[in-house]
Amino acid sequence: MPALPLSPRPGRTRPALRPWLVLAVALLTLIGCARRARALESEERDFDGQRFHLVSLDLTRHPLALHWRNPDTGEPYGSIENLQAWGKAHGRHLLFAANAGIYDRKNAPLGLHVESGRTLVPLNLAHGDPAAGNFSLRPNGVFAVYPDGHAAVRTSEAFKADGKAAALATQSGPMLLIDGRINPQFVDDSSSMKWRSGVCARTPTRVVFAVSETPVNFHTFARLFRDEIGCRDALYLDGTISQFYVDGEGYSGAPSFMLKPYAGIFAVFGDS
Repeated sequence: MPALPLSPRPGRTRPALRPWLVLAVALLTLIGCARRARALESEERDFDGQRFHLVSLDLTRHPLALHWRNPDTGEPYGSIENLQAWGKAHGRHLLFAANAGIYDRKNAPLGLHVESGRTLVPLNLAHGDPAAGNFSLRPNGVFAVYPDGHAAVRTSEAFKADGKAAALATQSGPMLLIDGRINPQFVDDSSSMKWRSGVCARTPTRVVFAVSETPVNFHTFARLFRDEIGCRDALYLDGTISQFYVDGEGYSGAPSFMLKPYAGIFAVFGDS
């Protein structure tokens, strides 16, 4: 029950608030509400002459979800905008979104895809498929959030060996970092430059997503996660089509003309 306002003493009138004070209180209230509504860490950061957008999520405050198909229609969302519209129609406000792992020509996840504890696509341990692109670079890996709320990045083989059921999981490749070491297939002066996105679990409940604002090679992107973010295991998510959406900031990553329909999409929603 809300507290009742105090009545002024008899014979006295309450002094009027000065206009500037009213405005200041209103602005502080709006800023506080905006911070509570978003309440995730988002920043631009320069590293090795390149610019990146980092989003850090505390999973104890902002549960991460993975989306592929609209449950109302059965069709893939295909874009962050469509997922945002679905959320709005269901009284949910999109705070953050990013494309998930690599997918095939039929717009289906190429590897493991787990939503809300349901495995929609199984783990893919096939080797050397040229049509799989970066997914076939070894080792590939899995980013997973488990029922206890803890997150991890594991090689696909290690994930299978663990035998632990995930609440959320996406498989992609290649691994950027394995136990603190850069994937040995990467060359530091490689000329393969693309927009790239990736993810790591800096702690069991702190997840960091990164997307490059300009084309970058795998080696530099892996060093970003190791030397700048401080992760020991990190997974590449996707390349030229990668974008992030952050509430109040808009989109970052690849330019819009490079985009194609997505399969899996990571999202954090808040109440509208």
